[in-house]
Amino acid sequence: MAERARTTQVRDKDGGAKDTPKSRRTRVQILETAMKLFAELGYDRAGNAAIAEACGLTRGAMLYHFPTREDLVEAAAWHIHAAREAAFEAEAKKLKPGQDALDGAIDAYWRLLDSVPFAAFLALERAGRQDADVAKAIKPAQEAFDNAAMGRATPGFIMAGNDARFQASRDLARFALDGMHRAALTYENEARIEAVLTVIKRAVHMLNRKGDVTDLWGE
Repeated sequence: MAERARTTQVRDKDGGAKDTPKSRRTRVQILETAMKLFAELGYDRAGNAAIAEACGLTRGAMLYHFPTREDLVEAAAWHIHAAREAAFEAEAKKLKPGQDALDGAIDAYWRLLDSVPFAAFLALERAGRQDADVAKAIKPAQEAFDNAAMGRATPGFIMAGNDARFQASRDLARFALDGMHRAALTYENEARIEAVLTVIKRAVHMLNRKGDVTDLWGE
């Protein structure tokens, strides 16, 4: 995929890193480590020095591949975007025969919110709210994910179409799940989450003409 290719292309202009197999492997190692540390430590604690140390690289070797923090963040954002798309594709293959694809897509997205790629990008988005340079660096990958989220890699949402109903149902599911994942539920967590997931699924079915308003809240 195009975004994944972006993470392995090494610049050779203006004294940048050369495009060699070894250089590409090192670059991917850096980006994989950055993704892992962003997810585990957060953006601020996962500085370039910490990433270099985790990779077993010197500061000079790190600068060879990513001269600035912005260079690293932009490349990491695309790398994480590719990882999230790959995760969606893997989840889509797990759909069982006869399983409702819309329900499967929602369940898959909910599971993936706990994965390393999603946690890493959330850390970048949080940092971007406070740092304009981070916001600028991750914006293209953000837009690419917004255009593809729960779409290309998830059959149920492809079949739903591309009209206003599809857009509304996709956004309803995605943003409701994002918000619930970030919420701090203090009691009956599993039961409350399951109830909300059920309502989200029913609402998405309704918007895609697969249900009636009376189905939104079952007896």
